[in-house]
Amino acid sequence: MFFYFRFCGVLVLLNVFLSGLNASRPAVNQELSNLFNELWRLDVNRMTPVTDYTISVQGRAGFVNQGSNVVQDHASQPLFSNVNENKLKNITTVSRFMKLLDNYERSIGVSERVTTEELTETNLFLDAVLETDVMKRAHKYLVSKGQSSSNLGLFKSQLHLIWFQLYHRQRNTGLDSSGFEHVFVGETKSGTEIIGFHNWIQFYLQEKSTHLDYKGYKARERDIPDQDDHVLNLQFSWHGTVKPVGSAFIGTSPEFEMALFTIVFLMNTERSTTVLVNIDQCQMELVVIRHGRSLGTAYPKLLSSNNRHVRHSSH
Repeated sequence: MFFYFRFCGVLVLLNVFLSGLNASRPAVNQELSNLFNELWRLDVNRMTPVTDYTISVQGRAGFVNQGSNVVQDHASQPLFSNVNENKLKNITTVSRFMKLLDNYERSIGVSERVTTEELTETNLFLDAVLETDVMKRAHKYLVSKGQSSSNLGLFKSQLHLIWFQLYHRQRNTGLDSSGFEHVFVGETKSGTEIIGFHNWIQFYLQEKSTHLDYKGYKARERDIPDQDDHVLNLQFSWHGTVKPVGSAFIGTSPEFEMALFTIVFLMNTERSTTVLVNIDQCQMELVVIRHGRSLGTAYPKLLSSNNRHVRHSSH
């Protein structure tokens, strides 16, 4: 497989032809690619590599069985060597986002108890998200497709239902999970498995507090990530439990990630949806799994980032 994204139209078609119209991978969704690149350009709250944060991808992680906590560490240093926390805290959506991260029980099967203060924090976060150009553009698109009401209050309620509505992730328990908790905060299952946890800010904060240990990147043999990649496939341990392979956008704002996954969620009705998109210099699958009318999980799966010479020649 080969993908070069500044000229992706021709090469993707050629690749599909050469692979005998391989049905296992969907064709690039050009409409959503165009929209998501527009959202990318509108994401003024995205942090800039090197300037606002520095990552060190280090070594390629090895294979680990799901549920095993025996893992070889291929990264002696943290993933994030530096993050401009002052900038993070001065971005309204991000500062309000960070206040939500300690509102949840880590283990599924343990009922969530939502306080009045936590409800207020959620409302303030959604209000801030709705004021961004990223979510305004996403809203406009969803209205044009008949998937959302033009009424801002109704759209806010729709976002709350998708992301914050509590539900049973584990049977025979109370309301123990939500889309937001799963995707942005992370959960553990039976104390032996990390589920969800696809957000870079939470990753950084947990790594800084030494609850999380980065073990190395996961990528194809020739596709070595570098410090300005905005999507990474990772291996890490959290409170002693290992995630054999996880994935996350890096540097992006919470509203950007919420907008992408909300659009994929609402534009499809299948329980599990995978769309193939080109965003900036990366080709990735966006995977969304429903839990009734709410989000079960959502994450990017990096397929390829630009070769260095293509990236450098385009700067």
